[in-house]
Amino acid sequence: MKDGKIDLVMLVDDNDTDNFISKRIIEITKFANRIEVKNSGKSALEYLEREQNNVDNLPDIIFLDINMPIVDGFVFLFEFELFPQHLKDKCKIVILSSSNNKRDIAKIVDNEYVIRFITKPLTEKSLDEVKSILAK
Repeated sequence: MKDGKIDLVMLVDDNDTDNFISKRIIEITKFANRIEVKNSGKSALEYLEREQNNVDNLPDIIFLDINMPIVDGFVFLFEFELFPQHLKDKCKIVILSSSNNKRDIAKIVDNEYVIRFITKPLTEKSLDEVKSILAK
């Protein structure tokens, strides 16, 4: 975040339609200056690995889907915990999922790096909630 404004947001979802909708609502609301879209947990982790020493290219917020093939949200969070502390401090994770599985939700919201669970689709109201959490 720069001057209280969100610079970079990363969308991690294997569903192109969901990514398109989320990207549009972020653009329309001017929630962030830049948006990085990854269609798999694996490509998101590779991006973070590659950019870990370039703080300007680390996302302020990662909107993460739970249900994805190969590297799902749970695996992503496990791998995320292995990154250096400065990366974990900068990148806040918001789960953006259509899952209403109570066990999944409980397992995810207990993760120390997850600041919010949002049910798809992303809305202006949910973005406002995220912004208020970050302002604290």
